[in-house]
Amino acid sequence: MDQLLYYLELIFLLSSSISNYCRATDLFTLLGWLYILFLSLCILGWSRLRPPRNTPMFSYPLSVFNLFIFLTLQLSRVAYAQSPDKDTTSIQSAGEATGAAPLPTSASQEVTVISGTTTTTFRPIFTVPTEAGIGKPVLPNINDPNATDAQTVCPGYTATNVKRTDYGLTASLNLAGSACNVYGTDIETLNLTVEYQSADRLAVRVVPAYIDASNSSHHILPTTLVHQPTIDADAKSSILTNDLSFTWSNDPTFSFSVYRQSTGDPLFSTQGNKLVFENQFIEFASALPEEYNLYGLGETIHGLRLGNRASAVAPANFTKTIYAADIGDPIDYNIYGSFPFYLDTRYYEVNSSTGNLTLVTSNDTNATSEYIAYSHGVYNRNAHGQEILLRPTNITWRSLGGSIDLYFYAGPTQPKVTTAFQTSAIGLPALQQYFTFGYHQCRWGYANWSVLQEVVDSYERFGIPLENIWTDIDYMNQYRDFDNDALRFNYSEGEIFLSNLHASGRHYIPIIDSAIYVPNPENASDAYPTFNRGNDTNSFLTNPDGSTYIGEVWPGYTVFPDWLGSSAGPWWTNEMVTWHNRLAFDGAWIDMNNPVHPPFLLPGEPGAVIYDYPEGFNLTNATEAAAAASASSSQKAAASTAGASSTMPNYVRTTPTPGVRNVNYPPYVINNVQGDLANHAVSPNATHGGVGGIEEYDVHNLFGFQILNATYNALLAAIPGKRPFIIGRSTFAGAGKWAGHWGGDNTSLWAYMFFSIPQALSFSLFGIPMFGVDTCGFNGNTDEELCNRWMQLSAFFPFYRNHNTLTAISQEAYVWASVAEATRTAMSIRFSLLPYMYTLFYLAHNTGSTVMRALAWEFPDDPSLAAADRQFFLGPAILVTPVLDQGATSVDGVFPGTARNGEIYYDWYTLAPQSNTTGNVTINAPLGHIPVYIRGGYVIPTQEPAMTTRDARKNPWGVIAALSSEGAASGELYVDDGESVVQNATLFVTFTASNNALHATAQGSYNDTNPLANVTVLGVQNPVMSVTLNGKDVGKEGVKYNESSKALLVTGLKGMTGGGAWKEDWVLRWS
Repeated sequence: MDQLLYYLELIFLLSSSISNYCRATDLFTLLGWLYILFLSLCILGWSRLRPPRNTPMFSYPLSVFNLFIFLTLQLSRVAYAQSPDKDTTSIQSAGEATGAAPLPTSASQEVTVISGTTTTTFRPIFTVPTEAGIGKPVLPNINDPNATDAQTVCPGYTATNVKRTDYGLTASLNLAGSACNVYGTDIETLNLTVEYQSADRLAVRVVPAYIDASNSSHHILPTTLVHQPTIDADAKSSILTNDLSFTWSNDPTFSFSVYRQSTGDPLFSTQGNKLVFENQFIEFASALPEEYNLYGLGETIHGLRLGNRASAVAPANFTKTIYAADIGDPIDYNIYGSFPFYLDTRYYEVNSSTGNLTLVTSNDTNATSEYIAYSHGVYNRNAHGQEILLRPTNITWRSLGGSIDLYFYAGPTQPKVTTAFQTSAIGLPALQQYFTFGYHQCRWGYANWSVLQEVVDSYERFGIPLENIWTDIDYMNQYRDFDNDALRFNYSEGEIFLSNLHASGRHYIPIIDSAIYVPNPENASDAYPTFNRGNDTNSFLTNPDGSTYIGEVWPGYTVFPDWLGSSAGPWWTNEMVTWHNRLAFDGAWIDMNNPVHPPFLLPGEPGAVIYDYPEGFNLTNATEAAAAASASSSQKAAASTAGASSTMPNYVRTTPTPGVRNVNYPPYVINNVQGDLANHAVSPNATHGGVGGIEEYDVHNLFGFQILNATYNALLAAIPGKRPFIIGRSTFAGAGKWAGHWGGDNTSLWAYMFFSIPQALSFSLFGIPMFGVDTCGFNGNTDEELCNRWMQLSAFFPFYRNHNTLTAISQEAYVWASVAEATRTAMSIRFSLLPYMYTLFYLAHNTGSTVMRALAWEFPDDPSLAAADRQFFLGPAILVTPVLDQGATSVDGVFPGTARNGEIYYDWYTLAPQSNTTGNVTINAPLGHIPVYIRGGYVIPTQEPAMTTRDARKNPWGVIAALSSEGAASGELYVDDGESVVQNATLFVTFTASNNALHATAQGSYNDTNPLANVTVLGVQNPVMSVTLNGKDVGKEGVKYNESSKALLVTGLKGMTGGGAWKEDWVLRWS
């Protein structure tokens, strides 16, 4: 036996020495050579190290040492298993998918991250050379002085064979001359279909006359992917009242116009512009009135109004590009989402004598004049890359393919346009679970479960409500979807963490990327079952030759799900369910779903150290700002020198080939923020459905849309019966019925805090009310003042999350004392308003109404509000006026409707009516205070705040009735269990106040047992001597009237409503 142990130990010595050498070299070459030197010394002193034959196993000192070294190296590999980039890199040459890429077999790069004075070296990782992800230089057509203007060379079309139908007309459109083939091959014959589809909707479609399997995906967007509005069942009768009228002309070539009959104005007219329709280029244009007011056309960081006036946030001659891109929120360029929809609002001055209307082309208004607004909507149902050119007198629409599939919505108000758009075209937004309206905390860099627990405990310790803790890619096993790092985020510790988290009423949301790691087939230990199952079911995109399309994202070489195929959805569901069985997460954060892939330095690496701070940081932190500015300048200079080039780029210009599409480099170059369509993106000729399938070029903008749909279905299976909670990055018109959206990788700047407001309002138009941004900023370092203001502002957004980048300074709400206090103040208001906010979402889910609202939408007859985007309404009743400028201790705001309509606004904090409401009012707003007002005429249900929404839902109710100048108010409350997809019981309460009485009438069977604690009535003009509830006297001790604020506070109602505030209808009267 001893002899056997002796030889076993010799074998162990040999194998462990070889293994240790390989692993040491893998970590650091010099370390491997040092180990060889140590072995040599051991061999020279072998006789002294050799023990007697009868000693037990592992008696050699070298054996013990090897065992120690082996375990240490193993732990090092796990602990440092981090990857250097947070996005992806294309590995196809020049952005073309030509075949499967070779897989990595060894490490080749060491990554160092610098944070403050600490330097951390991560494990070596295989990376694709940076140049592999650099696309060819392309020059956008709008910037190309040599570009051909299609209007000058193309012949246009002539309408023939025009036939009336029950709902409109049909016609053939034929080229009116020789084909121009300027940016593709002209389509000789087109079909025109015009349909009056409902009382407020008109459809105009232009498609090629000859469609078959070879070109269908080039022009036809399947209704199975994106819903297409159709004729309403009652259209024959309802269209008789349609305010829209369609006309057409062949003089000099085909054009059409859509008029509003009630005003006689053309809403959309191509007269004077030629229709261009090629296999890779479509152009049509419409005249617009002077100083127009357009909104929408996302996704872009921009002011709310898309007019043609030049300003700091709205440059003249603005071009909106629609192409899903991977980019960190640049201003005025295309980013993640695709929304080819706009709202057009036109103001008219009413002649008091004749009633005639005169179009207003300026925001300057006359206080004595009467105005009226008419709004309409335009939706182009097209998923291809597009440009919308906003010029002083017209709007020009250009597309890289598809068809013209236009829908005109008559309105005539924003609410009517938005409701019609959602109910007919994109669907109604999802009703979120109640917990999702709590506060969310995340950052890139939470290292393990213990760190997460410390964050949760810190929020509790500082008395700041925390509902949801998130993890960025740190939790993943080598950044692979559906698997956790075995050391830092192992499942056993995760089960304990989540059990405690859920017991406290909190939730956990992990990030999930769209790309799936491709394991090395030559390394059995690199197995990844998620890939294998997807590969076995043909769930991934392919190259044109049928081979698997391979890119590079976080984990290394990756593949991308083919959502157009039949197998990717079930495979995704299976992976989600399997993972959820091991880790009980509560929702999904879908990132990198453009799909994308670029190489860049990890934040904190040499050359990417974060030195950026908000505007004005130099005024409050001069020494630190100076040091950061100096270091930043040096870093930028080094980067500039390294990347400098004296040669002019040799731009790619493609000449059209008749009948052939060049999808990688289309002849017309849109103004894509990344230039080359394949840069930071899957190549346009990647294929869905295998050889001969649909090319990525035709559906690129739908990838994010489809993964959100797949995730929605997967969460229904993983967490049965509960509404899926999803926040996605890349979206398309209609994504709101499955998911919410966050504003992407913004920057810790005051400018981005401002832009969060028009972003949110735009997504209200797009049917995605569950919107928020990375509060305090994602990129760069924030500072105390900015974070103070931003934490308060975001408290009034539906999705409320703080999130920032790796190696930037910490920015949790408790980091600064002033931010903690400001956050507690704002969260107290938010929690009080949660029943109101939840009701707003219920109404949005059922009627298509909006949650966050522009001032112009609530007061449509005031032209001065057309560009107002520094204030907003939360629903109809809450006006928020945040401070958006560094160093400011006051803010200018308006109180809409006070002069014309007699509107009243009550200060949330003092309950008093705002006294000065004329013009632009300067409001006192020291740091830590966000001005919030309750609009008169509305009743708001409230609930006492708590540390979680679960506990808040158990607290007593309150009601705030803010009386109008006529002494009236109304409101609503929706109550259910807050989570179920299908409700067994619901409750809807209607409030009305008038004649010194507040009525509450409930319908539904949901049993809410929380009592009514208090009622606050604002705007009570005379002292109150007595209050009764359903005829019973409340008692003087429960009645307080403030003479100065004119506020009545009624307390002590719990005992009178012990069975529940809404168990029976009630009337509160005061006299």
